[in-house]
Amino acid sequence: MSVLAGRTAIVTGASRGIGRGIAQRLARDGALVAVHYGRDEAAARETVKSIEEEGGRAFPFRAKFEAPGAVDTFYAALEGGLAEQGARPEFDILVNNAGASGSGRIHDLTPEVFDRLFAINVKAPLFLIQRGLDRLRDGGRIVNVSSAATKHAFPDSVTYAMTKGAVDTMTLALAKELGPRGITVNAVAPGYIATDMNARRRATPEASAALAALSVFGRIGTPADVADVVGFLVSDDARWITGQYVDVTGGSAL
Repeated sequence: MSVLAGRTAIVTGASRGIGRGIAQRLARDGALVAVHYGRDEAAARETVKSIEEEGGRAFPFRAKFEAPGAVDTFYAALEGGLAEQGARPEFDILVNNAGASGSGRIHDLTPEVFDRLFAINVKAPLFLIQRGLDRLRDGGRIVNVSSAATKHAFPDSVTYAMTKGAVDTMTLALAKELGPRGITVNAVAPGYIATDMNARRRATPEASAALAALSVFGRIGTPADVADVVGFLVSDDARWITGQYVDVTGGSAL
């Protein structure tokens, strides 16, 4: 497929899990994919390798979102990677997927964890968009990865749920702000997906079965289930969709 041929896409947190699945899907659709990672260079290079083995184009670049000057580091590394690919510094698609979880219940919260989760899950995507607006081409696409935890009570990780609620609000505001440029801004909200982030919740067959039972399809979601929805939202077919929260939970808790 070549629906994204000639376009440049950035996927944050693309070294594994949902981010890797999104990067692979967008590359399969013809985009040059900038594979962002924060810590695991080897995993990011594995994402790139998997894309190249399918005939796609991608490159890795690093920026730690909880570090000072993260946005400056991000765009400096991105521009360097694009230059090495012979590409211009402008881009067409930004998928804000990178995220941190694990805040715990209200009695377990600490200011340090609160600050880290908001830095990675809220501050980073907001200021990446702000800084990138002069690089994002008109008619571009922004997709923010939210969570089902914003629509259902999730006391197990209250701060994480709060950060994703902020992402939903940001999505609405920016959809209206950027509409005159033909830029769409949407959020996708996964439920339980088989990734490293929630591996401990699938630690036993009984636990996995309980998670699978939440979906009307009787299974746990895969990164591809989310990536294919993102692939649609960044395509021309989704040009009339903006400011939306797209539930990608497999009908969980209907």
